[in-house]
Amino acid sequence: MNLPNKITMIRIVLIPFFVFFMLTEFVPYSRYIAAVVFIVASLTDTLDGYLARKYNLVSNFGKFIDPLADKLLVCSALICFAAIPENPMPAWGVIVIISREFIISGFRLVASDSGVVIAASWWGKVKTVVQMVMSVLLIVDFQGKIIDMAELALIYLAILLTVVSLIDYLWKNWKVLDDGRM
Repeated sequence: MNLPNKITMIRIVLIPFFVFFMLTEFVPYSRYIAAVVFIVASLTDTLDGYLARKYNLVSNFGKFIDPLADKLLVCSALICFAAIPENPMPAWGVIVIISREFIISGFRLVASDSGVVIAASWWGKVKTVVQMVMSVLLIVDFQGKIIDMAELALIYLAILLTVVSLIDYLWKNWKVLDDGRM
C-alpha cells in the first residue's frame, strides 16, 4: 500500500472519533474536537490526491478507496446532523445526498466487475468540498444571522451540487449499464 492510500485509510480511521465527539455531550468542547477531527480528515483528501499525482502513485485501489472515504466521512456527518434536532440540515437533504452516494457506488461496482475504474469527476470533487465546508459550519454551530444564512446557503448549494454531479456522472457513464463496458 502506497503513502497516498495509507493517508486515505487514516481518513477512514478518524471517522469513528469524529462521530463520537459529534454526538457526545459529556466531553467538554466535544463539538470543537469533532470539528478538528473532521477538518484533519478532510485535509487528508487533499494531501493524498496531491501526493498520488505528484509522485505518480495513482492506483486503482486509490481511485476506489479515496471517493469511498469521502462518502463515509460526509455521510457520517450528515447522519449526525440528522440526529441533532436543532441542526438546520433537512432530513430530505440528507436522503438526497446519501442516495446519490449509493447510486454512484452501485455504478462503480458494475463498472469494476468489467475491469473499468471510474474516477471522481470535477463536479463530484466540487460537491465534496462544498459538503465538507458546510459540515464544518454545521459542526461548530456558531450563532448569528450571517452564519445561519451562510449555513443555509451551503446546505442548498451542497444539495444542488449533489444532484448536478449525479446527473453528470450518469450522463457520462450510462453505458456501463448496457453491457458493463464504457
